[in-house]
Amino acid sequence: MKGHNRRVVTLSLLLACGISTAIYTHQTAGAQGRAGGAGAQVIQVEKLKDNLFLLRGGGGNTAVFVGADGVTVVDTKIPGWGQPLIAKIKEITPKPVVRIINTHTHYDHVGGNVDFPTTVEFVAQANTRANMEKGLPPKGAESRVPPDVFKANGGKNMANRTFKDKMTIGRGAEQIDLHYFGRGHTNGDAWVVFPSLRMMHAGDIFSGKLVPLLDSNNGGSGVEIADTLAKAAKLKDVDSIITGHSTVMTPADLMEYSEFNRSFLEYVRAAKKAGKSVEDAAKAYSFPEKYAGYRAPQPDSVKNNIEVIYAELK
Repeated sequence: MKGHNRRVVTLSLLLACGISTAIYTHQTAGAQGRAGGAGAQVIQVEKLKDNLFLLRGGGGNTAVFVGADGVTVVDTKIPGWGQPLIAKIKEITPKPVVRIINTHTHYDHVGGNVDFPTTVEFVAQANTRANMEKGLPPKGAESRVPPDVFKANGGKNMANRTFKDKMTIGRGAEQIDLHYFGRGHTNGDAWVVFPSLRMMHAGDIFSGKLVPLLDSNNGGSGVEIADTLAKAAKLKDVDSIITGHSTVMTPADLMEYSEFNRSFLEYVRAAKKAGKSVEDAAKAYSFPEKYAGYRAPQPDSVKNNIEVIYAELK
């Protein structure tokens, strides 16, 4: 097995084995779409609205929004999955992809960018564009992620259109609103809203009901994430939320997730004030019964996030 196929199989095997306790142990079971065995590039399509589709498999959840003149894609999965994604979109509609929005810089959400034509518009929050240029791996996963896809392709298809706090694309039934509410998973997490459909794509700042990855290498913050999530939960034109790696959820779920992250921050503040080391604070952490339905936290994830918050509280 050579070239592209070998890379795909390697990535699939790494994903299946838990590529990083800082990233993939955070994802919900089955979200990677590995049906069919190692190397199978299976993308599952869920129709959410007549012109909005959720595509699972090969990394983060992708949204496909079909407009009158073309398709907007939100996130493009891991490297090597761009072509299967393009093929699946062609099964949905013959219209061309005119725009890709990346919710943040992580490779399981931007990896397919390089497989799309350079004529496509690539949109991201300004900090995400800067993070794409730096190409830093996520905090805690420095030795366990593939080479930076943009560096490997000469900077091809990084974001070429950015926004700071808000951007509106299109109008009427085809309007898309992009929001930035502050730091969390990274310092460039974009919230992508389809007002006419009352739906939003959250990316990995709300990847699912689980301990988040606080990627301080790319500006993530455990001190600010709860406030950022709460701001997004208060958007008035949203009823349903596409999460980064889990099922479609609601603003109530998002607000609960904000409270979950706030309770974790309070625990870490108290542990630091008591003089506990990162290791001792991680060992003593007890998952609140209130969140029993959440995915059980991985020790490395808890330790990573405590380390990030301790550094912020200095």
